[in-house]
Amino acid sequence: MEGFGKVREDLGFFLVGYVVMPNHVHLLMSEPKKGTPSTVLQMLKQRVSKRVRKKNNPVPREKQVKSLPEFVGELPRFWQERFYDLNVYSSKKQKEKLDYMHVNPVARGLVKHPKEWPWSSWGFYFQVEPVLIAMDVVDL
Repeated sequence: MEGFGKVREDLGFFLVGYVVMPNHVHLLMSEPKKGTPSTVLQMLKQRVSKRVRKKNNPVPREKQVKSLPEFVGELPRFWQERFYDLNVYSSKKQKEKLDYMHVNPVARGLVKHPKEWPWSSWGFYFQVEPVLIAMDVVDL
């Protein structure tokens, strides 16, 4: 993993960018220390969908950030089944993928500007607080 520092122990991979959409997620990440990107996504999807659908375990008000739209919990299937991966080998391609991911909520008509979508790494890159998850800045 040339260009990357030490893998964060809390995740087991570098997280460079993300956007969580109502039925899918975009991740820009390094190869995980254990498993594959597919297993990382499978675990992420399972954990998120179980938590969102759990009705008897509300998040305390002080820990709430912003909840997903109410219709999400009523969907018969929370995530899309498909999974696509792409290797990113250059800084130019990394920026291209981050830009694509961050504009996705705008392209889908959910917000007018990426800054309005809180479930994204956009705020980290444009230094907007609060940041839900700190990103791992990498040099490719």
